[in-house]
Amino acid sequence: MTQLTGSGTTSSVSHAVHEAPPAPEYAIEAFRLTRRFQSGRGVEITAVDRLDLRVPRGYIFGLVGPDGAGKTTTIRMLCGIIPPSEGTARIVGYDVTRQVGHVHRHTGYMSQRFTLYEDLTVEENIRFFASIFGIPTRQREARMAELLAFAGLESFRRRRAAHLSGGMKQKLALACTLIHEPEVLLLDEPTTGVDPVARRDLWRILYALVGRGVTILVSTPYMDEAERCNMVAFLYAGRLLAVGTPDELKRRLRWQVLSVRARPLEAARHVAGEVPGIVDVQIMGDTLHLFVEDAEAVMPALRRALEGEEIEVRTLRRVVPSMEDVFMALMADKEGTR
Repeated sequence: MTQLTGSGTTSSVSHAVHEAPPAPEYAIEAFRLTRRFQSGRGVEITAVDRLDLRVPRGYIFGLVGPDGAGKTTTIRMLCGIIPPSEGTARIVGYDVTRQVGHVHRHTGYMSQRFTLYEDLTVEENIRFFASIFGIPTRQREARMAELLAFAGLESFRRRRAAHLSGGMKQKLALACTLIHEPEVLLLDEPTTGVDPVARRDLWRILYALVGRGVTILVSTPYMDEAERCNMVAFLYAGRLLAVGTPDELKRRLRWQVLSVRARPLEAARHVAGEVPGIVDVQIMGDTLHLFVEDAEAVMPALRRALEGEEIEVRTLRRVVPSMEDVFMALMADKEGTR
């Protein structure tokens, strides 16, 4: 059982011995998981297409991709909200279609949008979810105190949820998700729309949970959050592009990366795209990232080309690929743009 503090307090949710399968090596497994929908015009849309995933126990596993990549649909299938059109999935050994009750007992699910009761206070929301999950009355107060301290919500316990900031609402939602001490957390874009400080605090809580044996699958569109995960699966248009640790994925990138700061930026992008040896050019904020075959060979030619067009070159250097570089390269390969 997961223990959030050193107090020795744990939930009393128990399961009959005959319910528990042998502990699998992977907390989450998906095999050719597929989901199709019918559009309003009767056109079939494949939101998730033959997805294979294996999430080791005690990992933070990131589902990373833009809107429409299939992240939410994948999570909703894994927690038994919608059935797959094809394929199978298991949570701690339980089939998400045939053993939904067991899946719910071992899983905590947090949706994209705040779905708690805004007219209830923080502690009233936690008590409500404790009753839903059958936490015995005599243990609810101790469990709530533990969660309030863990999430940093003690001083807000009597504040109505409607009056919380976006970050505090997410912490409250997470506290309610943890009330029954799930082994697996499925978090759908938990940091979208919250401020940077709240994002940092939420990730601190996630690391603490993993340290206590919880497995977390978190979806995010933010590439910097992909860096925080133990493993990452890049999704695009419902398909799996690649899976691995952040370091593994960076090492697989077959191109070297140059970072260029130049003015005017759009003119620099156009010129760089014509230099031999430059495979692709991406604008990232106020910087160009160039995928090249040989950085040392390309840099002198690139500088000459830019300066020949009277473009000011502020910085030109080789950099370690970021997760955004990796994703952009994978997406370009998939679309056949290089």
